[in-house]
Amino acid sequence: MAAELASQPDTWARAAEMRTEQALLPAAGARIAVVGCGTSWFMAQSYAVLRERAGLGETDAFAASEAFVDRGYDAVVALTRSGTTTEVLELVERIKGRVRTVGVIGDAGSPLVGLVDDAVLLPFADEQSVVQTRFATTALALFRASLGEDLAGAVEDARTAVAAELDPVLLEAEQFSYLGQGWTVGLAHEAALKMREASQSWTESYPSMEYRHGPIAIAAPGRVTWQFGAAPEGLASDVAATGAHFEQSPLDPMADLVRAQRVALARALARGLDPDSPRNLTRSVILNP
Repeated sequence: MAAELASQPDTWARAAEMRTEQALLPAAGARIAVVGCGTSWFMAQSYAVLRERAGLGETDAFAASEAFVDRGYDAVVALTRSGTTTEVLELVERIKGRVRTVGVIGDAGSPLVGLVDDAVLLPFADEQSVVQTRFATTALALFRASLGEDLAGAVEDARTAVAAELDPVLLEAEQFSYLGQGWTVGLAHEAALKMREASQSWTESYPSMEYRHGPIAIAAPGRVTWQFGAAPEGLASDVAATGAHFEQSPLDPMADLVRAQRVALARALARGLDPDSPRNLTRSVILNP
């Protein structure tokens, strides 16, 4: 996980230059659904918001197991590191021949490659660790670049995030609540998942404006509220009043996720845990028939 995490600035830069592969993604104006499981679902959420807000077409994100894809979509984008996840394979098989499918896949030898109409392959971002870091963010970098974003600043911010010293408050905290707005809500969900998977920490995640509608009740000294990107007015002071630590970075939010990944890794190692083989988890969820 440490090596894969640290490689992200380079994998993002590489994905940003993949113009031919980016052209395989649904064109502007297409109405699409983006599906995935776990981490990939959260990246799908971020992509969906960015694409729709860019005015490129209605874009929905679903967990593959709960996807409503029979709604007249022009295309479905399936995001998966392994290309073997049961729910994704079943969904693509179900709509094959009726709806165009595009797979964004880490394992170039996986069965999904032969099922989708077009495959965008990111084998250089594939991982050995069960806990995902670089594949998820590299896929999101590819998506962002396809929407016309210049990722040079994000790449440099990621280099900063990889090297920056971690605040002891984050390493020792009892609990984390991750928050985001718009496209960073997916990042908040992903940060919470990383911390749970790697270090078995107590984490929650919410849209920022929802945090004061109940969840702020758990904020207290020794706990952290971590905002990705801009925070709603007054939120920092509301959290400060509880005694909790409010964490926010000027870095690109995707680079700030790298910091969250590093905290998860450091906490795992401090607890004697192996984030490459976390309890109860495997690299891909393959369900028995």
